[in-house]
Amino acid sequence: MRKIRLIIEYDGTNYSGWQVQPNAVTIEETIEDRLERITQGEAKLVAAGRTDAGVHAVGQVAHFDTESRLGLECIQRGLNSLLPPDIAVKEIYEAPEGFHSRYSAKSRIYKYVILNQRFPSPLHRNFSWFIHYELDLDEMNKAVQCLKGRHDFSSFRASGCNSHNPEREVLSVSLEQGPWGGIVFNIEANAFLRHMVRNIVGTMVDVGRGKIRASGFKEIFLSKDRKNAGKTAPPQGLFLVKVRY
Repeated sequence: MRKIRLIIEYDGTNYSGWQVQPNAVTIEETIEDRLERITQGEAKLVAAGRTDAGVHAVGQVAHFDTESRLGLECIQRGLNSLLPPDIAVKEIYEAPEGFHSRYSAKSRIYKYVILNQRFPSPLHRNFSWFIHYELDLDEMNKAVQCLKGRHDFSSFRASGCNSHNPEREVLSVSLEQGPWGGIVFNIEANAFLRHMVRNIVGTMVDVGRGKIRASGFKEIFLSKDRKNAGKTAPPQGLFLVKVRY
């Protein structure tokens, strides 16, 4: 039995997230279907993170076990020829014994893109959150610095989150002006709660609009109460960038 690791890029616009679910088209199901055609056997994918509907990935990591003796290049070429154009396998490796895409991960890096300009963009509508009012980038950047370190992130945790422990360790966080009027929020943590990044961004935007100050953002964070935080940012601006091992 071999364990094979894939690095996958996808546009999540037309999918109901990563995880297989009834009566829905998902990333996992789409790739598994093609894998099983190529390997002529069961191929159950395990991902580093289960992205939600509409969320994208630049460097999703997933592994599967197989008895197939096909070469790695053959599997990658076969997958990319069968997969729809919004999913691609960028890299493929033999994984060592004991490797697990999710549990072996040391950290994950996400980015969230906000399109901050006066008019919407047809080209970027599926890859950013369009906000037409002016945002205070300096105040937003000041606000999110309190997230660094190990903390209880209950204030930014979705109600349906099934994690037993709300503590996560944020290793780095930054906010920068991107291309084409974009504002890019970058965050790396050992793991994430459900909707954690999108809830942080929704509250951060309230800071940018002047509804709350950076000090108010910190008070919301320390309250450990989701009801005090802002709305959940829409999924299309979120990207899983990289998984570190």
